[in-house]
Formats: sequence, C-alpha cells, structure tokens
Amino acid sequence: MRLGIVGGGMLGLTAAWDAAKAGHRVTVFEAAPRCGGLAAPWQLGEVVWDRHYHVTLRSDDALRGLLRELDLDEEIRWETTRTGFYVEGTLHPFSSVRDFAAFPPLSPMQKARLAATIVQASRITDWRPLERVTAVAWLTRRCGRATVERIWLPLLRAKLGPYAERASAAFIWAIIARMYGARRGGGKRESFGYVPGGYDRVLRRFEERLARLGVELRTSCRIERVEPAPEGVAIVTEAGRGAFDRALVTLAAPLAARLCPALSPAELALGAGVEYQGIVCASLLLDEPLSPHYITNIADASIPFTAVIEMSALVDRAAFGGASLVYLPKYVAPDDPALLASDREIEDAFLAALERMHPRFSRRSVRAFRVSRVRQVFPVPTLDYSERLPPVRTTIPALFVASSAHIVNGTLNVNETVKLAHEVSAELLARTPARVGAIA
Repeated sequence: MRLGIVGGGMLGLTAAWDAAKAGHRVTVFEAAPRCGGLAAPWQLGEVVWDRHYHVTLRSDDALRGLLRELDLDEEIRWETTRTGFYVEGTLHPFSSVRDFAAFPPLSPMQKARLAATIVQASRITDWRPLERVTAVAWLTRRCGRATVERIWLPLLRAKLGPYAERASAAFIWAIIARMYGARRGGGKRESFGYVPGGYDRVLRRFEERLARLGVELRTSCRIERVEPAPEGVAIVTEAGRGAFDRALVTLAAPLAARLCPALSPAELALGAGVEYQGIVCASLLLDEPLSPHYITNIADASIPFTAVIEMSALVDRAAFGGASLVYLPKYVAPDDPALLASDREIEDAFLAALERMHPRFSRRSVRAFRVSRVRQVFPVPTLDYSERLPPVRTTIPALFVASSAHIVNGTLNVNETVKLAHEVSAELLARTPARVGAIA
C-alpha cells in the first residue's frame, strides 16, 4: 500500500517503521524542520539535547523494544537517582524509606496511609473503575483530607492547573504505577536510563533506518487538509496533492479535526472536545548543580513552575560541556497567559523562584536559558474519559486518526507513545480492518 502519515513525532515515525518493515511505501509529513515532535532535540547554548525532559525506565518494554531494533538498547546507561520535595518553603530529600520516615510535613499516621495508598495503587491492574471518581475524592478516602490538601492537591494543581479537581483517579494511578515500576532492589530506589546523546542520537538513528527501508520524510511541510479521494485518501500540502491508499493523522485531536473537515459531525465534535494541557518549559545550563536530586516535586503555590528536573543528576555533565542541565516545566491550560509571556518575563520569574528555593544559587551561574511553549501536550483524563474518545478508524474508510488522546491507561511518555503506535499500526495495516473506537 501507499501510506501517508501526518506528523513526524515518535507516534508517526514508529507507525512508519512498522509499515515499512511490512513492505509498504510510506511518506511522513512533518511541519517542523526536523522530526521528533515532543521528543525532538534543540540547541541550548553550545549543547544539543532534548527540548523536553525524557528518561527510560527498565519497565518501558515498548520503547526498549524499539531501541533494540535500532541497536541502541544495550547502550542505555542506567543510574539510581534521588528525589526531593519542596513544601512549605523547605526542600526535603524524598528518596528512601529513611527520608520518608523523617518527612516533617506529615504525621506518622498520615505517612502510613500515604505509603499504603501508593502500594495499593501500584497493584491495581484494572484502571477503568478509577475513571468514575475524581483523583481528589479517591485520594481523600485513602490518605485523608489533610494529606490531600498538603501534598496531593498542590501537586495536582501544579500538573493540571484548573483541571486539578476534575481529573479522574486514573490519572494519578498511571503516574504512581509507572514511577513505582522505576524502583527496584531492596532499597526501592528509582533507576532511570538514557541513551548517550539523548533523543538527538535516537532520532538520527531512527531516520537513517527509516530511509534504508525507503520511507520518505518530508519535513518543513505543512498540511492544508486531508480528504477522501477515489483512490483512498488525499493529503493536500502547500506544494500539491498526494494520493494514498490509507492515511494516518497523528496530530492532537482538535488539530486533526480541523485538518479533516470531511469527518462526520460526531467525529469532529469528539475531536474538538478533547481538553488538552499545554506546557511552558525552560531549559537552563548552570555552572553547578542545584541539588543532588533528579526531580524535585513542588507543593508550593508561590513557585511558578511544576518541578525542578536536574538532568545532570542522571547524565554525565561531560555531555553538557561540564555544565548542569536543568528543566523547569510549568503545565498550563491552552489559554494560560504564561504561553504569551516573553522569554525575559519567564526568565525573571523562574530565576527569582530558584533564588528562593536555593539561597546559594546565583543568576551569574546561568550559561544559557531557553523557553519551549506547546499549547497541546497531553489531554486531561476527566471522568469517563475513555468513553468520549474520537474513533481511530474513521467514517472515511481509508483515514485513521490517533494521538496522545488515545493513551487512556497511562501517562504521556515515549514508551506509551511507541506502544500506541504499534497498536494503531496493526489496525492501519490490516487487510480489511474493522471499525474501531478508542484503543485500550
């Protein structure tokens, strides 16, 4: 078949990989100058690294399987990392049982209930009942209102903003399950991995292998619309119109709905109705690390970012020219004013907050500062989310639509994206595919 894939992120590239290995002719259309989507690298000062922060877990079977096919899995470097928690103006270590026992914001009883909640959540296998109750209500029943007010709700607000109290318990369960899976050994310490060179290297290898299979990657190519055609489906760009037997659109659901106006009214409404979170993510190169923690969770409304991610606590600083690479993400609604703030405004606000968190931090130590803004990063899993998804196989026989909106039983990360791509590919390449809805 002739297959057209709109979107050159990890979802589109993995679907192209599966199709090309099966002997089909594939063309990938990507609006950006380079493929990768949210996993794409960029230049920060003299360093090229991931635009957004990514790690690999030992339990990331789908991603590691892909890396194995690209001959990169054995090169992953694994490190045991530390976690911090910033609450009530103080930074606390939060990596070990001893740290947890000494955590001052919670009483011994509150800690016991919190620990029991995390363990119980890690053992849940059927996530569907959790879609029927909010995360706040579910956590309150298990941890108590005081712990929710002091710990969980600030974290939910930091991650979900105005959607914090609307999100289902499936959201927090997915986070707990994945992060609990990162802990191994008797000490239950988090073990994360990365490919040397980051996703710049992964994507270059991916593009090389796709090219060997005959996949055409059209970057800097904006799509005007995707429409039905007698021969299957047509993808219309500024340069012309291409005919394909089947097409897969991997853009965010509202964008896909606008790009495919021939979808049924019900499909258009479902696509447009998916509510997304955006992100403002600052990347910094510093002379010295801020702390020994890979991640510092923040439960303090006065701090304008969600967390502090110190990539150099995981990656050898030699990869960054001896500097420390830090990410400061702020998750926002798509209409949040922060998305319109200038780089200088964000830099002033974020660095001022770092000075409050780390009194020894000096702005003079900042070698580079750059801001990424994305309006639609991941959908908000509100109550009964999986029942309101647009279908993957559409009413246009040759057109398929899949995106992060279809990750309904996990959090948005590269492993879940690759897993979804394999599931969608199986349907896309089927000889006579059945009409399907959300993939679970």
